[in-house]
Amino acid sequence: MERLADWVTRHRLVVGLAWLVITVVGVLVAPSLSGRLQSGSHVSGPGYTANTAIAAHYGGAASDPGVLILNTPSGQTIDSPRVKQDLARIDSTLAQSAPDLRVVSYAADGDNALVGTNRTSTIVLAYPPKASDDVGTTQIDQLTAAARQAAPDLTVNGTSYHALEAGNTTGGGKSSVLSELITGALGALLVLAWVFGSFLALLPLIMALISVLTMQILIYGLTYVVPSSSPLNPAVQYIVALLGLGLSIDYSLLVVTRWREERTLGKSNQEAVAAAVKRAGHSVWFSGVVASLGLFALIVIPNSMVRGIGISGLFIPSTAVLVALTLLPAILSKIGPALDWPKRASRRHPASRFWTGWSKFVIRHRVASAVVGLGLLGTLAGTATTINIAQPSTQAMASAGTYTDGLRTLQADGFPSGTLTAVPVYVPHAADAPTVVDSLSTVSSLHGAAQATGPAWRAADGSALVIAIPQTEVGSSHGGTALADIRTVAGHGALAGGDGAQSIDETNATYGSFPLLFAVVAAVTFLLLARGMRSIVLPAKAVLLNMLSVAATYGVLVLVFQHGIGMQALWGTSSYGAIDQLAPALIFGFLFGVSMDYEVFILARIREEYDRTTSTREGIIEGVSRTGRLVTSAAIILFFALASLSTANDVTVREIAAGLASGVVLDAIVVRMLLLPALVSLFGDLNWWLPDRARRVLRLGPLPAATEPGPRQPAHEALTVGDAE
Repeated sequence: MERLADWVTRHRLVVGLAWLVITVVGVLVAPSLSGRLQSGSHVSGPGYTANTAIAAHYGGAASDPGVLILNTPSGQTIDSPRVKQDLARIDSTLAQSAPDLRVVSYAADGDNALVGTNRTSTIVLAYPPKASDDVGTTQIDQLTAAARQAAPDLTVNGTSYHALEAGNTTGGGKSSVLSELITGALGALLVLAWVFGSFLALLPLIMALISVLTMQILIYGLTYVVPSSSPLNPAVQYIVALLGLGLSIDYSLLVVTRWREERTLGKSNQEAVAAAVKRAGHSVWFSGVVASLGLFALIVIPNSMVRGIGISGLFIPSTAVLVALTLLPAILSKIGPALDWPKRASRRHPASRFWTGWSKFVIRHRVASAVVGLGLLGTLAGTATTINIAQPSTQAMASAGTYTDGLRTLQADGFPSGTLTAVPVYVPHAADAPTVVDSLSTVSSLHGAAQATGPAWRAADGSALVIAIPQTEVGSSHGGTALADIRTVAGHGALAGGDGAQSIDETNATYGSFPLLFAVVAAVTFLLLARGMRSIVLPAKAVLLNMLSVAATYGVLVLVFQHGIGMQALWGTSSYGAIDQLAPALIFGFLFGVSMDYEVFILARIREEYDRTTSTREGIIEGVSRTGRLVTSAAIILFFALASLSTANDVTVREIAAGLASGVVLDAIVVRMLLLPALVSLFGDLNWWLPDRARRVLRLGPLPAATEPGPRQPAHEALTVGDAE
């Protein structure tokens, strides 16, 4: 770190120009990144096998359909000559206005499964052209408008699962990454202005924006490396932008804070830069390694979307570290003192009086503090045991709006809500399709089945597609036995697919590998922390507390999204009744790595002070007093970044962002500022125990016997730790 600081300050012009070029390239590349990302995920399972066959011959027919509900005028039925003409005209108009869509309708197929109660209504199922597409709000609006124009006498409503998922926002889609990035940056700027009270507040934000643009370049390049069978998901761009913003600011905040502290101690600017990189830089580098490995460990999950995010996540902390340890010291060495203006006298002392008092309070009441902290986390973790991992039901998403009205009209006409997750059934031989339809029409868990006919549904391999309409939504917690019944009854080598079927495959694949993810991350983190902290007890405590912190975050997720506490106030919708299948896995990967930043920031400072004073108590007080404001500020900044991401009209992104935001705050306040000092104080000398055998395994040199910390330290140290004052 000393050599790095020396090289950067001597070559700061070269460093600055290099990052300027990278930033310009990032600005040029970032707008093109979204076009290189593809939605969807790939896992092994019967649903994925069926969807692969369907996609090869019928494009996006494996997706959940858009549904048009057509009601006849009073006194007429779908068998009335005029209504028949209207239905045929709607099919013709849809073919002209949206030629890429594949449509299943009563006018084309004549299947009674598409006819409502008293034959006064019918439905049209519309499928997107590509397997990676879905029928969302924009498509439903276009289809509805075209149908109304073609048949003004009919009452037309439109809805789809994805339209309800988007929150009934007409014409809405996924929120802009740029708008959310700006929102997160503005929130971060307010916190930084409070922390520094000078123009230094701009420096971490500038470093973060450069980091995010650099990450966009790396992800863009990665899209050319990953196989086309496992493309990177659009969620990557959200996560890289917002999490990158928060982490970059965290790392820059640590370096700038330490630089300012060294300046306060009377060191020259160059000496302060060198000291900041040596001390804070080591913590930043170490945190970045731990966070990167926590994210990269997601590749053990056999799900292409999760693996893609894990690989991409490897670039988030590493890029933030690179900027914080090269560009930031170069700028501080040149204009740091000029940026530290105006400098309020109350900010001159690096040790916060509040956090000094807080650390003494926690040490004095360490047993009570530990009980309160563990009790709170334990209660939330207990709530997490009731987690229901599934797709949200339509009723849970439907609060009010255009697409909710469409769902209610659909059900009023006698069609089940499962229509929105109609199951496509691939039949290898077209001649068997009528038999498959007849067999499925007798299944009680289905409303009926219809064969997709017409030029758009003729496959070169001689296959056919049958659409089965389940009574309840496949993939949700109320999905029932519809999918299993289809696979049992259909026969003839038929394959049942659809979004719901693949969602079930994803859940099984993801959580079948979840114990392995836990084990890999815990083991690697423990070894890294044991080497960095020169202790066995501290890393064990850190890993266990992190596991408990993640479990508590799942509890918050359950309370909010599964039970609906605060959902209406925050997002204007009701409870989802379930947790998205990808949210817990991704939250674990991100939160476990990110929360280790705070652990390293605090423990590194405690260890530094302990080495200086040989007093655990003094190490806690100095460590918390000098990092308390830093950690809470960093957590608030990351909270702003993630909270802005939670406004996205995507259930998965929303749950991940909200879960991470709550987890970061919970971890920083309860775990790091309450439990960490309380437990370190309780463990006393045991914190620094490192047997010789473990020291050799970790490749650490032996300490002199006189200074070797451990349980056999002189008794006066134990008394000092136990002293309330």
